[in-house]
Amino acid sequence: MSASTDSSLIVEQMAAEDHVQQIELLTSTNDDYDGVVVEMDQPMDSTTFVIILRASISNWKQQGKKGVWIKLPIHLANLVEALIKEGFWYHHTETKYLMLVHWIADSANTIPANTTHLVGVGALVVNEKKEVLVVQENSGRFQGTGSWKYPTGLVDKGEDICVTAVREVKEETGVDSEFVEVLAFSQSHKSFFEKSDIFFVCLLRPLSFDIQIQQLEIEAAKWMPFDEYAAQPFMEKNEFLRYINEIYLAKIDGHYSGFTPVSTKSKFSNYQNSFLYLNVGGLKRCNSL
Repeated sequence: MSASTDSSLIVEQMAAEDHVQQIELLTSTNDDYDGVVVEMDQPMDSTTFVIILRASISNWKQQGKKGVWIKLPIHLANLVEALIKEGFWYHHTETKYLMLVHWIADSANTIPANTTHLVGVGALVVNEKKEVLVVQENSGRFQGTGSWKYPTGLVDKGEDICVTAVREVKEETGVDSEFVEVLAFSQSHKSFFEKSDIFFVCLLRPLSFDIQIQQLEIEAAKWMPFDEYAAQPFMEKNEFLRYINEIYLAKIDGHYSGFTPVSTKSKFSNYQNSFLYLNVGGLKRCNSL
């Protein structure tokens, strides 16, 4: 190869590098796992976007980055096809955005899967007369069965379990209540949209007693003696509910203690405080020895 050929190749390479440098790269922030997160906001045609994306990926590779997350708001949905063609895939979606991700490192892909669990609560509200606050639903598996059940619902994003239980009782029945403890919890699989489900059964103390039902979801609500509630025919066929009834009876007899929320500070959360659920009575007895 001649010297003139070498020179021309060097000039072309320098020109290409200058061209890359002239392209405005995507604005990104580093995550905690050697990856980058891009939050798109400005409208852009797909052709221009691909040019900028490729230059940005080249730059991230030089920096040793591994995963690339692109948060795409609804008004930029026109860029989805371009991202897919460049090797990105859907990770998760929310009401206002779609998150796509791409592994650009030569090492094994360690990007975590999308959220796998839903979290729900059941609120066992019992008054001093040992009456349970029960409802009949307008929808769901108990609709039209005549069965009475305790209020249930899903935990909202950023909401604590203890707060959810109180909120659901108020929304469905109009009754104010105070959280006492988590009696038990279960984990099941292939539930809503094939997700796994964690369900917390919570004991609450009523602070008011007048019932005003939420007519959209609830057909009826009332206070029912616990013995009558536990004797419903469908209870015999539902092992889970039978266990809950036995746990409650053991609780009021003083033979069972659930888990009480204690406010703590955690480095694993962006919130300043989080709740640790524990057997407070058992801990006190242990520390007093």
